[in-house]
Amino acid sequence: MTDSNKRGASALARAGAHAAVGFIAALRFVPHPLLRALGNGLGALLWRVAGSRRRIVLRNLELCFPELDAAARERLGRAHVRMLARSLLDRSFAFSASAERLRQLVKIEHRERLPDDRPVILLSPHFVGLDAGAAVLSIDRDWCSVMSTQSNPVFDKAVRDGRLRFGHGLLLSRQEGLRAIVRAIRDLRAFYYLPDMDFGPRDSVFVPFMGVPAATITGLARLAQMTRAAVVPCVTRMTDDGYVVTLYPEWENFPGDLPPDDPAHARRMNAFIEERIREMPEQYYWVHRRFKTRPPGEPSLY
Repeated sequence: MTDSNKRGASALARAGAHAAVGFIAALRFVPHPLLRALGNGLGALLWRVAGSRRRIVLRNLELCFPELDAAARERLGRAHVRMLARSLLDRSFAFSASAERLRQLVKIEHRERLPDDRPVILLSPHFVGLDAGAAVLSIDRDWCSVMSTQSNPVFDKAVRDGRLRFGHGLLLSRQEGLRAIVRAIRDLRAFYYLPDMDFGPRDSVFVPFMGVPAATITGLARLAQMTRAAVVPCVTRMTDDGYVVTLYPEWENFPGDLPPDDPAHARRMNAFIEERIREMPEQYYWVHRRFKTRPPGEPSLY
């Protein structure tokens, strides 16, 4: 491809990205019941066309719910992709709606469990509503989180602008390392932490997740020890008419006297997430290859 063709393709990609961002932002004016119906339709389409991701979803469900037969896993997988598609369209208000509109659609349970006067880590597993939860919590609370840079700069800017629009947030990159996160937590920014993915073998231990050994990072215990932060689990549940953010009681004696890389901490985190998954299995992020990293000598599960 010539340089002029590359420039043309790049300009076309930017124009398409701007159009997509504008379309998503415009969806915030669509009545929410209609937006949910559109999400259901999009989810049905994605299930049919996204073959590789569909296979990942079904494989994850096979590993995590061996008691279900193939038909039940298929139904659960379809329900999950519908929920995921709804959440994608709901970013139209999560990233651009007014504070008043957000509070109407996203309710917070037990706000009193979020301390304002000491360091806190919000353990926020990958359920489909996590962006809606982060949005409503960011309205009037200093916070920080880690964000991966999007490959498309237009999308990257739109996501960053949406997450930071209330002026209380700080988005860090993984390249900034642990020191930047520790500093932000000590500055009393609530750390919205999503540690329940497969980040590879580094700083990970293998502990069960839904009965399957999974590479689980030890960052939660490490950060809690370094900052003396309260660990408050935070789970966002999609409902028929919006979302509910539930703040759970602060974990007592965490990490205690055990070293932060002790597998007991990772097991405790995974056990909490498993309990929430069994309450709403269709809302967990099954499109991620959670079991990609395997113990030495063990073949791939995918």
